[in-house]
Amino acid sequence: MGRPATRPGKLKDGFYIEILKKGAKKGIKLFREDERQMLIAIEEYKKTKDILILGESKNNKFITKSKFLKLETT
Repeated sequence: MGRPATRPGKLKDGFYIEILKKGAKKGIKLFREDERQMLIAIEEYKKTKDILILGESKNNKFITKSKFLKLETT
């Protein structure tokens, strides 16, 4: 066992969404390489989970400032 990482991990270039259980504050971040794949993932998970769209990342920064659009299950 070694020491824990001291730097945060780098973001890949692509699109990020966060999947949350109903009523949860933290979730799992998912990475997709293009917008079409991200929309497919949203359609798949929105039936059972809440979804937070984080936006597009380039050079380790988010370039599309999403308003943290939250899609809740119906």
